[in-house]
Amino acid sequence: MGKIEIPFIKYSEKTMEIMQNPGLLLVSVGKNGQPNVMAIGWGLIGVIWRKPVFIVAVRPSRYTYKLIEETGDFTVNVPSKDMSDVVEYCGTVSGRDHDKFKEKNLKAVPSKHVKSPIIDQCPINYECKVIYKTKLEPASIPEDVKSLFYPGNDYHTLYFGEILIVHADEEMITKKL
Repeated sequence: MGKIEIPFIKYSEKTMEIMQNPGLLLVSVGKNGQPNVMAIGWGLIGVIWRKPVFIVAVRPSRYTYKLIEETGDFTVNVPSKDMSDVVEYCGTVSGRDHDKFKEKNLKAVPSKHVKSPIIDQCPINYECKVIYKTKLEPASIPEDVKSLFYPGNDYHTLYFGEILIVHADEEMITKKL
């Protein structure tokens, strides 16, 4: 059957559930055309300015930050149950030093609307174009959150990515999610 285009909300609840455990895979690409993938456990799906958005949090110290800044887009890919080792690996090594696509045998497929590719093995893929970004303001963050999540003062930038298209492989979703 293969991937089909679906409404952005159709699998949003399942996407949020998987984001909490084991996490999602955010793919970005820079000017050099080499894709990178990182694991994410924080994000939101919603609507702003009458546009569907996926909001992702990326620290400036991450290689992904540089790539999103260069191209202004990203994809969010929902891994299947059998990809938990991939998510863990992509959350522990940097794309500055590793080709995670090659090392984890991930297949990068060109997106329809953004430069960043999608991951073929993932049953659900969101293509997102950055329409707004904002840096978290330390003065506005509760002290308990700062001490727990920002001991090194490496505060996230929130990227609001307009969801341009969502791809889903319904057969794979039924079997693997």
